[in-house]
Amino acid sequence: MTGWRSARAILIWVALALAIGVPIAAAATSEQLAWRGPVYILAGFAGIIALGLVLVQPLLIGGYLPPLSAYRGRRAHHWIGGALAFAVLIHVAGLWITSPPDMIDALTFSSPTPFSPFGVTAMWAIFIVALLASLRRRLELRPRTWRIIHIPLAIVIVAGSVVHCLLIEGTMETISKAVLCAAILAATIKAMIDLQVWRKRRELRGESAARQ
Repeated sequence: MTGWRSARAILIWVALALAIGVPIAAAATSEQLAWRGPVYILAGFAGIIALGLVLVQPLLIGGYLPPLSAYRGRRAHHWIGGALAFAVLIHVAGLWITSPPDMIDALTFSSPTPFSPFGVTAMWAIFIVALLASLRRRLELRPRTWRIIHIPLAIVIVAGSVVHCLLIEGTMETISKAVLCAAILAATIKAMIDLQVWRKRRELRGESAARQ
């Protein structure tokens, strides 16, 4: 049984590494990089890394990355969220440096490119979650209140990031990009379903204990 758990843990981590690493490696071999400057390339890869971190987040909060305990998973979720916000900041700052007019159009939702509004919406949701997470203790947000705020924003982040990525025709390779986006959606849906089930079980146990 222990051997199976170890093998399963290895397979999970290998699958995660491939889901994130293959799109990055494929983008690194793109012919389009020859026409891009270093700042633009940095911004692009920061965006790809941010997308990979979006996949890691539901896996951590759902407890799907052994051998991390529930507590360590939540702590890692917190720190990865900060890394995600930082990667998005680099992505946006790099694009601003290379083309301020395009970024102004994107941030004001007046860009003609169809992928821009989805990316900007996801960006603001990421920044809001990061800000609230850093102020959570000061604001004295209860777990229930935090979930009510965090879950809708997480849905916006996932949906916006996936659509933004799929609509862009850039350095990312099509198939590996689609697989990564599908993995993000699957992991997010599973985590939300499982966490909702666990919460209902705890509520039922609490009601049963109160009756006794």
